[in-house]
Amino acid sequence: MPDLDTPSTSETDSAEDAGRGQGSFPVVGVGASAGGLVALQEMLAALPTDTGMGFVIIQHLDPSHESSLAEILSRSTEMPVAQVEDEPAIEPNHVYVIPPGRDMVLSDGKLSLLPQQRHASHRGIDRFFRSLAEDSAHLAIGVVLSGGLSDGTVGMEEIKAAGGVTFAQDDSAQHESMPRSAVASGCVDFVMSPEKIARELARIAGHSYSASWTKEEVEDEEGGDHRSVLELVRGGTGVDFTHYKSSTLRRRIKRRMMLHRFDAQPDYEEFLKQTPDELEALFQD
Repeated sequence: MPDLDTPSTSETDSAEDAGRGQGSFPVVGVGASAGGLVALQEMLAALPTDTGMGFVIIQHLDPSHESSLAEILSRSTEMPVAQVEDEPAIEPNHVYVIPPGRDMVLSDGKLSLLPQQRHASHRGIDRFFRSLAEDSAHLAIGVVLSGGLSDGTVGMEEIKAAGGVTFAQDDSAQHESMPRSAVASGCVDFVMSPEKIARELARIAGHSYSASWTKEEVEDEEGGDHRSVLELVRGGTGVDFTHYKSSTLRRRIKRRMMLHRFDAQPDYEEFLKQTPDELEALFQD
């Protein structure tokens, strides 16, 4: 059961709202290491070119050599693929690739290059994912593909905590340590092959969960159509969420609807009535 005292409601709301307004489209951070090239190629090849999402590739690279990763990946998609050099603002339907020897973060919708942290526990994927969670909030999507060790797990936890969506590659990964670490943490929403991850991203792109929230937040204040769901949660858990910020509640409900492929809230309500485990999952979310 979540701690309803810490963090406070206002702190939770602030964390989720922090990235809102920096961009009105989802940003997908993709972390990969050993064996990740094939997985990246498969995922990009299966992605539609018009999802409206921005894609950022964080691949562990040899800092002592130039990288041809962007050129190689450009052969798998018709989306523009570029190695980051300046501080570009992320655009939808574009792919951005980290250069060797640098770390990268997202701030105010722009990618910034930083000196790479040179120590044994360096985790460049985590570093980017944390910035993605802070900047994009519920529009952050994290993907961990093939790789050794556990880089990406901590960042995925922060994406999940911000209301975002998380993916890990299944046993098709050439090196399973990174995706397995993420899955073991309990923060992963979907465990799939790269091709299926691409298909799921395309589905999410068309779901209302991925929309800009400005209009819907206004509708929340006027309609409050999530109250029937809150009544189900109160009946099942004894906890009353009606005093929580409306936009935060709506995002969390929409997130669960998206995960279970529901477009209409009445259908999701029926699912809640029949599925106690989902009622608990929504409560925990």
